[in-house]
Amino acid sequence: MTGALPAILRARIAHDGPIPFRDFMEAALYHPEHGYYTSGRAGIGRGGDFFTSVSVGPLFGTLLARQFAEMWERLGEPREFTLVEQGAHRGDFARDVLTALRTNAPACFAATRYHIVEPSAALRAAQSETLGEFTAHWFPTLDALPAFTGVHFSNELLDAFPIHAVAWDGTAWRETHVALDGERFVFTDLSITDAPLQAALAKLPPVPAGYRTEINLAALAWIDALAAKLTRGFALVIDYGFPRADYYRPERTTGTLTGYAQHRRVADLLAAPGETDLTAHVDFTALAERASAAGLRVAGFTDQHHFIVALGTLHFPGTIPDTPASQRELRAFKTLMHPQMMGRSFQVLTLEKATASPTPLTGFRFAREPAITLGISPSAATPSPLSS
Repeated sequence: MTGALPAILRARIAHDGPIPFRDFMEAALYHPEHGYYTSGRAGIGRGGDFFTSVSVGPLFGTLLARQFAEMWERLGEPREFTLVEQGAHRGDFARDVLTALRTNAPACFAATRYHIVEPSAALRAAQSETLGEFTAHWFPTLDALPAFTGVHFSNELLDAFPIHAVAWDGTAWRETHVALDGERFVFTDLSITDAPLQAALAKLPPVPAGYRTEINLAALAWIDALAAKLTRGFALVIDYGFPRADYYRPERTTGTLTGYAQHRRVADLLAAPGETDLTAHVDFTALAERASAAGLRVAGFTDQHHFIVALGTLHFPGTIPDTPASQRELRAFKTLMHPQMMGRSFQVLTLEKATASPTPLTGFRFAREPAITLGISPSAATPSPLSS
C-alpha cells in the first residue's frame, strides 16, 4: 500500500483520528489528483475494471435517444431541449445519443442542447475528443448548471457516491470509520452524532445484531440540487439497487458495499485507495421519497430488462434483417435486456416535473405500479398501465 493517496490518508488519520468510511471513499474515488475517477484511472470494458451498458455498444444510446425524443414530444416539442448527462466517463453515450437523434429524430436533434456535468478536467478533455463534430457544454457541478427544460440522465452514477457504512450492534446503530493499524487501514465502528444519518436510519426495518449496511445521504442531496435546476421535464436514473424493503432484508447482513479491480471483487476494500472502484447499491425508495419532497413525481420504475424490451418496440421493425449490422444490434439488445446479465441487475427510475404526462412513457410500458413496488405514497407516482 504505497503511493500518494494512501500517504495522504494515513497522515490525516494520524492527525485527526479515525475518519468516517464516507470520507475515505470520497478521497479514494474523487481526490482531485489521485482519485479513481478524477485521475482518469477508471477503466470500463474488457480491458478495464467493470462493464457498463454503454460498453456493450452504441445500441444503448440509440434506445435511450428514442426515449429522450418521446420526452421531448411530451414536453410539447420545445425549441430548446436540454439533455444533461452526469457521469459521462469518456463521452461514448453522449456521442451515441446525438448520433441516433440526428438519424432517427432530426427535429428533436435540432432542438437539443447537450450539457455534461463533469468536475474532472481529464475527463472533460476525453469527452470533447469523443464527441468530435458534436457540440456540448460542460459544467463542473450541478450547482453551476443553469436551470433547464429537458432531461437529466445518469447511468451508474449514484452507486459511486460516497456512502455512510453503518452497523447495528443489537441496541444502537454505529458508523464505520477507517483507522490505522501500523501502516494498514482497518475498519472500526464508532457512535453516530450526525443528525441526517440518524434520521435516515430511523426509516430502516428491524435487523439482527451484527447487521452491516449503507446509507447514501449524498444521493438525497443530489436530488435536491437536481430538482432546483429542472424547470420542466424528466430525470432518468439507471443504476443497480433495490426498493428499501429488498435492500434492507434481514438476511442481507453484509450490505452491498463492494470493490472491483479488473472485473473481480477485491477482498480488502481499504488496501488500494485510488486504484479500486468502490460501489454500493442504490436505495430507490429513499430516492423516490426525497424526489417527492423536492417537487418531483415518479413517472416510472422498472428493471432494465422490461425497460429495454419496451424501448425495443420503438426501435426494431417486425422482422430484423439478416445483415451483420442488424445481428450485432440484436446481440447487444440481448445483452442489455437478458435477466441473468444486465437486465435484472439494473433498475430504471424516471422522475417528472411539470409535465402532466397523461400516460406512462414507452420505456415503462411493461412496468408494475411504481408506488407499490417502491413502497411510497400513490400521490408521489404516476400510475402504470399495469395498475388498471
